[in-house]
Amino acid sequence: MNPNDIPFDTDDMLAALKPWVECESPTFDAAAVDRMMDLAAYDLSAAGATIERIPGRMGYGGSVRARFPHKDYGKPGILISGHLDTVHPVGTLEINPFRIEDGCCYGPGIQDMKAGCYLTVEAMRQLALAAVETPLPVTILFTPDEEVGTPSTRELIEMEARKSKYVLVPEPADPKCNAVTGRYAIARFKVKTSGRASHAGWALKDGRSAINGMARKILEIEAMTGDDCTFSVGVIHAGQWVNCVADSCEIEVLSMAKRQADLDRGVERMLSLAGEENDITTEVWRTVTRPVWEPDDGTMALYEIAKGVAGDIGFHLDHGSAGGGSDGNFTGALGIPTLDSIGARGRGLHTKNEHVFIDSLVERARLIAGLMMRLD
Repeated sequence: MNPNDIPFDTDDMLAALKPWVECESPTFDAAAVDRMMDLAAYDLSAAGATIERIPGRMGYGGSVRARFPHKDYGKPGILISGHLDTVHPVGTLEINPFRIEDGCCYGPGIQDMKAGCYLTVEAMRQLALAAVETPLPVTILFTPDEEVGTPSTRELIEMEARKSKYVLVPEPADPKCNAVTGRYAIARFKVKTSGRASHAGWALKDGRSAINGMARKILEIEAMTGDDCTFSVGVIHAGQWVNCVADSCEIEVLSMAKRQADLDRGVERMLSLAGEENDITTEVWRTVTRPVWEPDDGTMALYEIAKGVAGDIGFHLDHGSAGGGSDGNFTGALGIPTLDSIGARGRGLHTKNEHVFIDSLVERARLIAGLMMRLD
């Protein structure tokens, strides 16, 4: 069966995608993420899969693992790995509601990566309706914590990947290389400065501002950015009363490098910032790390198959390594053939203008279905 013969319907997909987008699921709201997992579990079950709900841990939501019927059930097959958490807090839907404008569909998390995850469900549903049995068994795993580095489900993803022949990751299509066959290494850090509290009006000189100390550290951290390794401060917490000298300040830092050795040196530079200066103590912790994923022969062979499927559909599929981590870092670094960023095309991910291009929905659903039919 040619993927162009599968009757994907854009209007039907948009209607089915709407409740996914309108179920806001920020990573740190476990109950909200679990509500999203409920929707996904229902749609996966309706598509014919056997569902397993995996409880969350470390304060995060749970996961959904779906296995589709197959004569070779239990043998190495295809793992589709996606996440249903987003960076958008509950209430973002009021700012960026689900809507269709000028060939685009908007909504929080629609590009990263609810559209791509939904397309995998729809691809399997359409194959089931057409009575097409894929050469390999298919498992879909949706997890709750990718946006914070996958601290609670990395082992789950890696163990499932080890039992698989191929891994597909329907993250949004990369604007430069379209599909991703490698990703840079990433490390996250927490930095805390501790000073001495005082009344900001009566006894300002008695205090040692942790905010002041952290401001200097932030400038120092971001000045470390170079071609080999980047450093970015994305979160800061400090103070409660304007009339108090803050004795504590915390930030979160993201570091990224194309090569593991460069990231390792970056980690050393970050950890070396710990110490004491001007009665301000600085502490640094590395939290989660994504290993560098460099394409190997298996991944490139998988890409060539995908390129052929795309050609049959009628578009050219480029590839390359990309920044921005995903769970493909883990599976690719394990040496399992992995193809990332085969989800919907769009713009504005992680912003209040996030959207996908509607014409990419059928295109990418056919790509996913075609891969399911061709991989053996």
